[in-house]
Amino acid sequence: MRMRTILWVGSGSGAGCGVVADAVALDVAWARDVEDALELPVAAFDALVLDLPRVGDARAALSALSESRAEVPTLVRIDPAERNESSVLAASGANRVMLRAAEGSETSALLDELERLPARKGPPKSPERGLEAIIGGSRALETLRKLARQAARSNASILIAGETGTGKELLARAIHEESPRRRATFVALNCAAFPEALLESELFGHVKGAFTGADRERKGLFAAADSGTLFLDEVGETSPGLQAKLLRVLQEGEVRPVGGTRARRVDVRVVAATNRNLEQEIERGSFREDLFYRLAVFPLRMPSLRERIDDVVPLAHHFLGRHARREAAPPCPLAREAEEILQVHAWPGNVRELENEVERALALVAPGQTLRPEHFSERLGAARGALRNVTGPTGTLREALNRVEAWYIRRALAELGGHRTATARKLGVTREGLYKKMKRLGIQ
Repeated sequence: MRMRTILWVGSGSGAGCGVVADAVALDVAWARDVEDALELPVAAFDALVLDLPRVGDARAALSALSESRAEVPTLVRIDPAERNESSVLAASGANRVMLRAAEGSETSALLDELERLPARKGPPKSPERGLEAIIGGSRALETLRKLARQAARSNASILIAGETGTGKELLARAIHEESPRRRATFVALNCAAFPEALLESELFGHVKGAFTGADRERKGLFAAADSGTLFLDEVGETSPGLQAKLLRVLQEGEVRPVGGTRARRVDVRVVAATNRNLEQEIERGSFREDLFYRLAVFPLRMPSLRERIDDVVPLAHHFLGRHARREAAPPCPLAREAEEILQVHAWPGNVRELENEVERALALVAPGQTLRPEHFSERLGAARGALRNVTGPTGTLREALNRVEAWYIRRALAELGGHRTATARKLGVTREGLYKKMKRLGIQ
């Protein structure tokens, strides 16, 4: 087989790409959907498989990936019910279209279709992957990269702490890509998105008849991630009962499906993430201490965006380029004044908030024109005002420094809900020192 690497997009939990990964010695990476695929260096793969049963979804994916997959041969798998529409896909840019069959019965047909794909038009590009694909060069991010690279080499469980929107799943995926398990599947699950009963079935699977509606046996995500990595986002939201079952899997390396009597051995590297302080949750009795230590063999912390403010402008340019490509529009340059405002804003929503702000601004500016401060939302109004206050040319140097200091203290207080002890700790001063500064600067 000519190809060495395949990007597989779709197929539910990612189990579909196991057909290829198990049958031949190929490096098969899995993306849950097109959004995930756009985070990956599509142009670096030898082939692309769109496992999207509906023709409309497949056409949309071909369009969204049109630029990044220009040199990559593409196979689309669709449901038999969509047979009459397969010619539409070919016209949209697919090299091959095949009908899906029952799981486990199409290995030979699938490999034949991959073999019939044309060769690449050019050599694969080699953009940065893994941890180097995380945008930014701040000191905080470089420190994290160093620790994460060491963690990736081991099989130890990892617990990633960090605020919402910082990119914990992106870090988990990067660690998987740099680990010895990178040829196997990466499976992600948000534990907060399921009630306990459904979450247990999602993780461990169930047997036929285990509960109402269980009309067939179903493998869980632990089985789907066998030999690979399972990412459990918001693990702090799980119930004590489920925590006990997770602990058993981590200790014994076995999963028992809901309603089943026999356990199945699995070899899965677990990476968990939380935006909660789990040590405080342990004190409250809502999180098991033994599970915490099983998960946090290698603890990492994803820094907030305000801790890596040097990364804001590179991230903004990255998001501008990505969303411009999606809209098939020329990229918009970012005005110097706009960059300054982005660096002043506190970013309570972290990287996710920055991306939303850039996407909104891009919708308001004409294609190819410069993105200016007026294109940002009202959320950045305080940053505009602060920038005017601290950069104004009036007054003495001491007055200008006082304005900067007052603005910085007010921003820290706002971020921490007015909690003065926490604010003092964040600013690196004593509580008494903070009180004196606030009194001198007239901060209530």
